Amino acid sequence: MARQGYLGIDAGTQGLSVVFTDEQLNVVATGTGNYAMVAGLDEGSYEQNPQDWLSALQMAMQDLLNQLGAAPEVLSVGVSGQMHGEVLTDEQGDPVGPTRLWCDSRNADEERELTEAFGVKMPKRMTAVRWLWTTRRQPEKARHAKHLTTPAGWLAFQLTGEWNLGIGDAAGMFPIDQATLDFDQALLNDYQSIVGDEFPALAGMLPAVKKAGEPSGVLSERGASLMGLAVGTPVAAAEGDQPAALAGSLIGQAGMVSVSFGTSVCANSVGDRTFQGVSHAIDHFCAPDGKPINMVFLRNGTTFMNCVVQMFASVANGGATAAFDSVMPMVLDADADCGGLLALPFMDDEPGLGVARGGTAMLVGLNQDNATAGNAVKAALLSTMFNLRQGSEVLDHQGYPRTELVLTGGLTLTPELGQILADVFNVPVKLFESADEGTGWGAAVLAKFRHLCMTDSSLSWESFLTTIESGETRRFEPQADQHSRYSEAYHRYQSLLQMQQGLDHALQDPRS
Repeated sequence: MARQGYLGIDAGTQGLSVVFTDEQLNVVATGTGNYAMVAGLDEGSYEQNPQDWLSALQMAMQDLLNQLGAAPEVLSVGVSGQMHGEVLTDEQGDPVGPTRLWCDSRNADEERELTEAFGVKMPKRMTAVRWLWTTRRQPEKARHAKHLTTPAGWLAFQLTGEWNLGIGDAAGMFPIDQATLDFDQALLNDYQSIVGDEFPALAGMLPAVKKAGEPSGVLSERGASLMGLAVGTPVAAAEGDQPAALAGSLIGQAGMVSVSFGTSVCANSVGDRTFQGVSHAIDHFCAPDGKPINMVFLRNGTTFMNCVVQMFASVANGGATAAFDSVMPMVLDADADCGGLLALPFMDDEPGLGVARGGTAMLVGLNQDNATAGNAVKAALLSTMFNLRQGSEVLDHQGYPRTELVLTGGLTLTPELGQILADVFNVPVKLFESADEGTGWGAAVLAKFRHLCMTDSSLSWESFLTTIESGETRRFEPQADQHSRYSEAYHRYQSLLQMQQGLDHALQDPRS
């Protein structure tokens, strides 16, 4: 008898993975497939060929089936993928050229134009911002396009033959109206007046918006052949990687925050209402059930801290792993004020904080007493946590709740660092056993919810998440005295941050 369970697909920037779970969402087997960027493009240009995703999917499924020994009975399939990509196709769904990815930076002018016109933040990675650029810079390509979707949406079309998209991924294409939980019709009208009548209307190109659990297609004969699964298997609404990560962190209630802390940092806060105005520090999309999500994104995550660790690698007498093993206990023992040390982490630009370019990563305040590995590395780590706190305070000013942080990413390799994060933010921090499973497991969670909704359409996403065994491994409660000390260091850091532009000027022009 074939093993029953759920299948999650995640098409990331560097490769595709599949995760098969049992009916309780325990991971049974995984598979991977790879693809590359289109070569030879100008700096700042990042594209991929959608057909490569299909090849990677077949590779990953074969890897999975080899591990299982036999095809499982998949009750439902979930799909997640890198958000904001511009997948343009003809009427049959065949790509009209390569896809420009979320990290492609060729839309800065259109970002400013649309944000000013709409009074709603339209980041340059947003799909609609890319489409405006395409109509102006690649008009022939734009004229041939009939459908516009994301990588996850295109994969779902290949599996089902239907143009649907989960509301979280859809919100990364164009703003969602919280009253209708669909694309904002008034803004669509304004958008078309900017694009002009020469090109297809965006409203007619976009996929249908679906909330978690809603009908969104089944495996067609083509999809079943690609996957090696049964025709008619339900497919959950395809979601972006960030909404799928929220699902994988079991985050559904207002006030819960998913914090992915690695070389970049992403904090997604579930909101209870629409954000007012425009903030450079906050981006917006939706949870799988349509709740508004406010995102603080930092390009400068742990990279600077990692570099500082490597500076002290000699104390470990070994490679990178040995260096971290030696230095991290010193970080945990270091005082909250790092002996007076402060750091700036800007090895790259940080648009949300007004940092236009990298190159001002530094340690400030060294003396004979505080020049230790623990102080230096902790100051580097705190600089990123303080940047996250500064961005999050924009949400505090509008009265959004913050009840707990769920930590994932590279920081979980030293889970005790969660205590520092709890003390900086003065809210509990928890880690899950599934913290390293990635968005593929989140896609499997979405698949199970779709399967359950087929027999109980009244089931809510928020209540469903509470029924899943969390596998919580660690929980850190904030300590009032430590929070007070970190707040003092934070205010000192804010003063240093105000000097960043001057420091940047001095580094760029030594004669000043």
